[in-house]
Amino acid sequence: MIPHEGASLSIQPRIRKGAFFDASWRYGCRAFSVYNRTYISSTFSTPLEEYWKVTEDVAIWPVMGERQVEISGPDAANFVQFLTPRDMSRCMVGQCKYALITSTEGGILCDPIVLRLAEDRFWLSTSDCDLELWAKGVAVHSRMRVEIRDAGVSVIQVQGPKSPRLMANLFGDRILDLKYYWLASMEFQGHSLTVSRTGWSGESGYEIYLENHDQGDALFDALMQAGSDCNVAPGAVSQARRIESGILSWGVDMTPSENPYEVGLGRLVELDSTPEFIGRAALLRLKAQPLKMKLVGMKIEGLALDPNEDPWPLTRNGETSGQITSLAYSPRLKTNIALGLVAAEQAVIGTELLAGTWDGPRKARVSKLPFFPKRQRGDARALLNSTGT
Repeated sequence: MIPHEGASLSIQPRIRKGAFFDASWRYGCRAFSVYNRTYISSTFSTPLEEYWKVTEDVAIWPVMGERQVEISGPDAANFVQFLTPRDMSRCMVGQCKYALITSTEGGILCDPIVLRLAEDRFWLSTSDCDLELWAKGVAVHSRMRVEIRDAGVSVIQVQGPKSPRLMANLFGDRILDLKYYWLASMEFQGHSLTVSRTGWSGESGYEIYLENHDQGDALFDALMQAGSDCNVAPGAVSQARRIESGILSWGVDMTPSENPYEVGLGRLVELDSTPEFIGRAALLRLKAQPLKMKLVGMKIEGLALDPNEDPWPLTRNGETSGQITSLAYSPRLKTNIALGLVAAEQAVIGTELLAGTWDGPRKARVSKLPFFPKRQRGDARALLNSTGT
């Protein structure tokens, strides 16, 4: 196996660019991928530089492919509840919830963050899946009065320990009152922006939802200027940092073939307080059964490995054990770290497996998750003061 270095991506009309595409190009991004039929930046500099930026300072991530499926109407709350095993009755207006969308078989179809904008209006901030089409299909015979559409929003993330300072510089100190997994409306050049205190880094951070695409360049420039005293830089999602945090990637670490219990997300299945949702009967049955597979963290010996392009096989004593789903080299831990699915009886910390890699078999040892704790929670003012900025 060899990594496909030097591969290119054609720019074409059928793939959406998002509000920050031109700004990303101006700031030096030349590597893109496609996510939800939208271009998304892959890297501006190097994964190593961007890792240290998000763990020590602050990074601007234009994640245009993170689409918002809007569900509104008189029955919106009931419809959103029907889609997910998470108890949404406790989601207040202005609050966000990490949730799963499950199939009738209990598989994971998507893992959006649900933002409740009003009593009858929700955004489902989706991973790379056809959530809009799934929701529209469910709605056809649901007899619920809902409107479902792509909200046409572009998202930019501000992530890192100095993110509170940058956001206060741009929006004022009021932004520091925003609690973890809550949202607020902020003004920018005469238009309203939705800001949530969420992110995909394991570090303190925010996500900004831009509905007026004409402001994409101006908002990107304003964020860079607001971070001038924070050593800000543009970047892409740090795979090493999210794996360190044990953050899963839908379509990679979990798919419709896995259920929430196998990937350690059983806490998001609230059977006692959620009477009806798609997949309830299957999940009730699966909860009572012993696990066959389990998602674990692993450390892999040897020199730094390039990230895997496909699942890599795991074996033990010559027998198939499972597969590595995500891999990166952690500069802080100075080792290769990975997430993977293994036979449940082998998911014990310290178990040694053999991983197929780019340069042949290497020893892999099951390790505790997360590899490095998340640093997202807590009072934003305290987080700001702790950075010394």
